[in-house]
Amino acid sequence: HDVRSSVRALLELPQWIAEDLEEAGFEMGGPVAESIALMNRHTRRLDRMLVDLLTYSRVGRLQTVQEVDLADILDTVAERLPLPAGFVLERALASPSAVLGDRDIQTLLTALIDNAVKHHDRAAGRIEVASRLVAGELVLTVTDDGPGISPEFYERVFQPMTTLRPRDDLEGTGLGLATVRKIAALYGGTARLLPLP
Repeated sequence: HDVRSSVRALLELPQWIAEDLEEAGFEMGGPVAESIALMNRHTRRLDRMLVDLLTYSRVGRLQTVQEVDLADILDTVAERLPLPAGFVLERALASPSAVLGDRDIQTLLTALIDNAVKHHDRAAGRIEVASRLVAGELVLTVTDDGPGISPEFYERVFQPMTTLRPRDDLEGTGLGLATVRKIAALYGGTARLLPLP
């Protein structure tokens, strides 16, 4: 938390510097404006990385493992992570509940839904969250109609701090799917990518 406080201060400092320079009569354009924008972008990225590392470290902690209602959890996730206009979240919850930590399931679904939106190739799309029991085990799937991932990267995307696109093209820390896999493993499961038939 102390580190995040310092990062938040770093987010504010460039703005204060820009305001002070403008008040002193310096025009905020050209290289100075570009440098301040670059500082802001990298500081926001650092802040996001700290938040995601904290989320990763908290998997399995600070919660009670209990039966959770998947529809209620999806409502909470949808409220905290509103989908962009044009995206639709569908549900096919044949198995309506699961036994795990409520924070972990929220983190898992948030990461998967956010990933589906972030990596979609169009401004509109469909995301479906489905659950079913197979041989007494919960199978939870999140599918979308985005471009997909080439099979040679199916394992790589689960490695911490791994992104398939440069961070300047698409902001991300590369911890979302690593956190999903860590949560699945904690409850005796696994997380994997599957091609759609």
